Amino acid sequence: MAEKETQLEKIKRLSTNKKQIRNIATSAHIHHGKTALTDNLLAASGYMAAKSAGSLEAGMATWQHADEQERLLTVDAANVSMVHNFDGKEYLVNLIDTPGHVDFSGNVTRAMRAIDGTIVLVCAVEGIMPQTETVIKQALRERVKPVLFINKVDRMIKELKLTPEQMQQRFVKIIAEFNTLVEKIAEPEYKEKWQVDIKDGRVAFGSARDNWAMSVPFMQKKGVSFKDIISLYDMKEEERKDWCWKNAPLFEVLLDMVVKHLPNPDEAQKYRIPKIWPGEPESEMGKNLIECDPDGKPAFVITRIVIDPRSGKEISAGRLFSGTLKVGQDVWLNLAKQKQKIQQVLIYNGIKPEQLEEISPGNVLAISGITGEAGETITLEPETPFEELKHIFEPVITKAIEVSKPADLPKLIEVLRKVAKEDPSLKVEINEETGENLLSGMGELHLEIIENRIKTEKGVDVRTSPPIVVYRETVMKKSDQAVGRSPNKHNDFFLVAEPLEEEVYEAIKNGEIREGRVKKKDDQLTKRLREIGIDNDEIRQYRNVYKGNVFLDKTKGEVHIGEVIELVLDAFEQVCDQGPLAREPCMKMKISLVDIKLHEDAIHRGPAQVYPAVRDALHNAMKGGNAVLFEPIQIYLLEAPTEFMSALTGLVASKRGQLLDVRQDEGGVTIKAKIPVAEMIGWASDLRSATEGRGVCSLVDQLFEKAPNDAQSTVIRNIRSRKGLAENQ
Repeated sequence: MAEKETQLEKIKRLSTNKKQIRNIATSAHIHHGKTALTDNLLAASGYMAAKSAGSLEAGMATWQHADEQERLLTVDAANVSMVHNFDGKEYLVNLIDTPGHVDFSGNVTRAMRAIDGTIVLVCAVEGIMPQTETVIKQALRERVKPVLFINKVDRMIKELKLTPEQMQQRFVKIIAEFNTLVEKIAEPEYKEKWQVDIKDGRVAFGSARDNWAMSVPFMQKKGVSFKDIISLYDMKEEERKDWCWKNAPLFEVLLDMVVKHLPNPDEAQKYRIPKIWPGEPESEMGKNLIECDPDGKPAFVITRIVIDPRSGKEISAGRLFSGTLKVGQDVWLNLAKQKQKIQQVLIYNGIKPEQLEEISPGNVLAISGITGEAGETITLEPETPFEELKHIFEPVITKAIEVSKPADLPKLIEVLRKVAKEDPSLKVEINEETGENLLSGMGELHLEIIENRIKTEKGVDVRTSPPIVVYRETVMKKSDQAVGRSPNKHNDFFLVAEPLEEEVYEAIKNGEIREGRVKKKDDQLTKRLREIGIDNDEIRQYRNVYKGNVFLDKTKGEVHIGEVIELVLDAFEQVCDQGPLAREPCMKMKISLVDIKLHEDAIHRGPAQVYPAVRDALHNAMKGGNAVLFEPIQIYLLEAPTEFMSALTGLVASKRGQLLDVRQDEGGVTIKAKIPVAEMIGWASDLRSATEGRGVCSLVDQLFEKAPNDAQSTVIRNIRSRKGLAENQ
C-alpha cells in the first residue's frame, strides 16, 4: 500500500501549481476576532488541537511573543499555510494574520504587499469601525480584493436577542456600509466589480469562537435556515460543537469563499503588478512579473523580517512574484545595492517554517542568509525595485532612549538596529555625536511595547525620556528672490520658496506622484500634474519630489547647470530633512531655482562651495516666505456609554481639541474629535479615568496644522535647546 502523503509533501506539490494557490490575509478593527479565526483554520487542517482553537489560554497559536499573550492582542503579522479541498480539487492557502490595533497598522500595509485577497472581519454588534475603513484603504491601495466575514454573530443572539428578521436587517446594513466604503476608496474600474454580494457567497457570517459560519450558497447546499442558527444556542455545548462541525464548519465555509472568490497569483499579478511595480511593463522583467513566470527572472519582495530567537539569524518572509528561488543562489539586493547568498528556502507548514530546495513563483515564503530591509526587492542582477511600502500614518511620537549601565551602550545600538529591521514603521535615529538615540513610533502603546521587548527579549536595561512630538516646518506665502553666495564668493544661487499646491501635495501623499529625482521622461508625473491643472512649462521644470516638497529648475540657458544640479538637489534634500527654524523636517513647499551665476572653472564650484550657498539661499527664502511650525494632529473616534458624554467633551476641551461630530444612539455616544499630538501624552490613562474604563478610542486620520501663533516661539526655543543648537546655527 502506498504511504499516505504528508501535509508537507502536499504543500510542496501544490506550491508549483499557481492556479491552485491563494494568498490571503485576515484584516479588521481591533478585537473583531482575526486571530481566533486563524486558529480555527489551523485546527481544521490538523495543526492544532481542535479544542484549544480560539481559547485565549491554550490557543492563539499565532501569538509568538509573550507580550501578545499578556495584552491579548496581535502585534506582528504571523504567516500560516494550509491545504483545502474544494469541488474535488486541492488548494494551497497561505494566510497572514494581521494586527488590528492602529499603532501596528504598518504591519498590515506590509502584509498587503504579499497577498492578493483579504477576508475583512466585521463584528456583528459593533459594525464597521474606523480601523475597518483604514484596512480597506490599505488593501485597495495595493489592489487586493476584499471579501467580508461578519463575526461574533453569537453576541447578536445571546446579548441582543435578535429575531431572524432583525438579524438579516443588521447584515444588510453592514454589507451596504462596506460597499459604500469600497465605492468611495477603490479605483474607478474596481468600484462596482469589488463590491460584495450576499447572494453569490462573497459574504459569510458566523462566530469564530464557536467554530461555525454560514453563507447563502452554503445554506442552500445544506438546507439550513436562520432559525436553525438561533436554536443552536439552546443546545448543550457538546451537542452544539458536534452540530457545527457537521453542518456549518467555519473553515469549510470560509475557505470555500476564499477559493471561489479570491484570485490566484496568475490572475492577480496581471492587474497588481502595474500598480506596485514602477518598471517598464514591456521589458523582459515586466512580462515575467505579469505572467508570474517560473522560468523568468526571479523577483522576491521582503514584507517582514523575523529574527530567530535561538540562532539570532534573520529570516525574511515575503512573496515571490516571478522566477524560481533556489538554495545557494547569488542574489542582488536592489535597495542595499549588494550581492548576497540564499542559505535556506523555507515554506510555512502551519506556523512552522520547513526547508525546501527550490520554490516557484506566486508563493508566500521565507528565505534566510539575506540581511535586507522590509520592502527590499531581491533579483539576480540590478532591476527596477518595487514601489516602496507606503504607510497610511507616519510616526509622530519620539522618545530618547539610553542605557542604565554605560557598558551596555554598544549592545543597545545593535539591539536598536535589529528592532528597526523587525518593525519598519518604527524610526530609529542613532546620533553618535550627541550620544542621543531616538525611537519614533505610531503612538504610546507602540513605543511602550518596543521598550518592553528591548528589556525582556533582548535583555538590555534601558531608560526612556518623556515622549517628544515631531513638528514640521513650512512657508505660508511666496517669498521674494533670495540669494546664497558660496564661501569663495564666486557662485550665486537665486531661489524662491512658496507653499505647494494642495492637490499636488495630496497626490504625493496618496502615492500617485512618486517621490524621487525626476527622470528625463516621466509620463506618470506629467499625466497626473496635467490632470491637476499645472501648465506644461512648469511640469517640465520638475526636478525632485522629496518628502512632500518639490524642486523646480526655472533657469534658462545656463551652460554649466548640468554639472551642479545634482549638488543643488543634495542641498535641497538636506534642508528638507532639517529646516531653518528648529531643524525639524519640512513639508508642502515648492522651491524654484530662478537664476545662478557660476565660476567658469569647475574646480571653484565643487560640493564645498555649492552646499553652503544653496542652504543659505533656501534658509533666506523660507524666512522670506514666513516660515512657521506645523504640529501633528490626530482625529479620533471616541465611544462610551451615554452617561459619560459630558466627561468626554470636557476631556477633549482640556486637550486643546475640537469636536467635529457628536452622535447618540441606543449603543451610547460617539464623538469625533481633532486633538494635537502634543496634548495626547498620557491620553490612554486619562480616557480610562474619565469613563471609568468603559471608553474606547480609535485613530481615524492624522494631519499637520499650523501650531497656534502664541506657542510658535516657545516651541521653537524648546526644540532648539533640546537639540543643543546655538543662536546662529
